[in-house]
Amino acid sequence: MVGGGGDAAGWSIFFLLFVIVTMLGGIGFFMFRIARRQQEHFDPTLSDDYVPAKSQL
Repeated sequence: MVGGGGDAAGWSIFFLLFVIVTMLGGIGFFMFRIARRQQEHFDPTLSDDYVPAKSQL
């Protein structure tokens, strides 16, 4: 008997790792892109004048 399943298991792990890294990279790229676009189009007239209350410790 010949056990040839080890090579297939190794390739499947490599493939799944590639898929996970690609997905995380895509999510990170779009988060960076959204943050950069928000910063470029920020309008200070639409922001609140929020001043946090001082803590009473």
